[in-house]
Amino acid sequence: MKTIYFAIAALVLFASCDGGSEKKYKQESLGNINTLQVIMTNALWQDSVGEEVRKRFASPAYGLPQDEPIFSMNQMPPETYTGFARKYRLFLHVTIADKDTVAIRKNPYAKPQIGAFITSTTPEGLIKLIESNYESIIKAYQSAEIKERQRRTSISMRNTDSLKNDLGIKLEIPSAYKISKAEKDFYWMQKKLKHGTTNVIVYEVPLSQIPNDSTTIGAIIKMRDSIGINKMPVEDDGQFITEEAYAPYLFESEIDGKFAWETKGTWEVKGRYMAGPFVNFAIRDEKNNRYIVIEGFTHAPSVAKRDLQFELESILRSAKID
Repeated sequence: MKTIYFAIAALVLFASCDGGSEKKYKQESLGNINTLQVIMTNALWQDSVGEEVRKRFASPAYGLPQDEPIFSMNQMPPETYTGFARKYRLFLHVTIADKDTVAIRKNPYAKPQIGAFITSTTPEGLIKLIESNYESIIKAYQSAEIKERQRRTSISMRNTDSLKNDLGIKLEIPSAYKISKAEKDFYWMQKKLKHGTTNVIVYEVPLSQIPNDSTTIGAIIKMRDSIGINKMPVEDDGQFITEEAYAPYLFESEIDGKFAWETKGTWEVKGRYMAGPFVNFAIRDEKNNRYIVIEGFTHAPSVAKRDLQFELESILRSAKID
């Protein structure tokens, strides 16, 4: 996400609310992954302020074949935001007050929890603050949700020592994933769903294969397609490739302290009605003169895929490279 310059009276980022006099028992938070509780009056929610919140926090997530919102949202008025309601893991608190403020707070009422508080003297002021700060708030929410998803994974993990021995990378992956293919230079792990599968693949390519210039995305597509065709056979000579109709999204990212190209888009089996989302990280491993490539993709026809892909992304972001 691009750098944002804040033009507000106050912006406060709290690392934690657990220190000092706040050292007391915090109830355990709850909520489904990527579910956001929005606290504002019904009047604001039904007017332009609520529309701005929906525009920013329920916009389509990147890299999915059908539109699905970044967050699933529930709204409630401030007077009902007490007791049990304060246990939700993510919340956005938007109210009219006597000054303009934006604050992102960690664990204000429960653990783990991230809350964003926005106040202004007018509805128009609230809209401006949301517009100026939504990207940093979403970044804080998503970082917290990745950690929560990884915490849930850690309860029951698959042993990946063979992956570490062959490719020098460790992943925290749920025990529900089974190894479908294991070679010295290519691993494919898969979890069966009621309707389809989620998949993780790992391989490596030389540093020279992905240039850092205007041809980067083309090189990544070529790399993916080569792996799909040669390592991932499909019945009746089908080819597992990057969807040809639309170019994937490309971002600069970081995994295990190393630079990575992050690519989100859609895969397809050429000539067939088979497709789904993927997220790919090509991690620059200069010490070993290579990119180590990790990818998660979903094949789940007629099923919402946002949270499936989010689980895969949390697995990939757990990577540790020797």
